[in-house]
Amino acid sequence: MLHSPLPPSAQRVADAAAALGLTIDIVTFAQSTRTAEDAAAAVGCEVGQIVKSLVFTVGGEPVMALVSGKNQLDTRKLAGLFGVGRKQVERAGADTVRAATGYAIGGVPPFGHATAMPVLVDEDLTTYNIIWAAAGTPNTVFAIAPADLVRASGGTTADLRAESSH
Repeated sequence: MLHSPLPPSAQRVADAAAALGLTIDIVTFAQSTRTAEDAAAAVGCEVGQIVKSLVFTVGGEPVMALVSGKNQLDTRKLAGLFGVGRKQVERAGADTVRAATGYAIGGVPPFGHATAMPVLVDEDLTTYNIIWAAAGTPNTVFAIAPADLVRASGGTTADLRAESSH
């Protein structure tokens, strides 16, 4: 772990958290925490405790899905939550993600975005006492209680997990 001034994008996350009444401790790692597996290894927690901040477009509008690192998002469930057909749900590209959130893929935090958008929180994240989310860069993360994540993100808890196809 490195203790130095935060990169500007991580400082924006800290400032957004403070504006929401949260005190977070952003941890910077020498190695990447870009994937859920990398983040879990760096933090020393279960992959399920990692928050994947995924942006999809639903009917052409950006939507944030905060998904447990152990899960895949079921786009059919996402479509159903918005009352649209499955074909109207697409993973957002890098430019759309940056325009909607203000952050690059791999460091998108769960709140403090450039634009307001609906946020859905994977109910599996609420089974943990502490979860870890990206803090603006591919190697910064912070710990947060699930209830604080839901509140700070303005999210709605939902069943987003794709069932395994065994």
